[in-house]
Amino acid sequence: MVTSDAMTDLELARKVLETEAAAILRLVERLDERFEQAVTLLQECRGRAILTGMGKSGIICRKIAATLASTGTPAFFLHPAEAVHGDLGLADRDDTVLMLSRSGGTPELAALLPSFSRLGIRIVAISRPGSILAAASDVVIPLPDLPEACPYNLAPTASTTA
Repeated sequence: MVTSDAMTDLELARKVLETEAAAILRLVERLDERFEQAVTLLQECRGRAILTGMGKSGIICRKIAATLASTGTPAFFLHPAEAVHGDLGLADRDDTVLMLSRSGGTPELAALLPSFSRLGIRIVAISRPGSILAAASDVVIPLPDLPEACPYNLAPTASTTA
């Protein structure tokens, strides 16, 4: 016997999947030369790919770094808060940084930008166009403003999937 609570959960689960699928489909039409430029920067990188982001973006960065490392690209996750407290020494001028931030104004990421610039490290950002992060990056892959699957539009569900 199915309870009304189970139906509500089932309906919500379907809505979450539909919202996340729609977010991915929106990205398909948005892929352009900026994506190709980002891939080229990472392919031409003589050092390592450094991935960095705070909060849920950081979790996504950890996954991307692990995937890149699994496929033969030297990559690691650099926690931005730890970087500003000494771990920035892990970065080298031959590296390329991929920074993820939904807002593009995360203070911990913004604090890294002058150091990356001083070292001559190339930056690829997946973020909001017109943000602090976007302005300081060599290539920006714009993250569209997406409605989250969370019923309260709070938990980053669709945006982290995208």
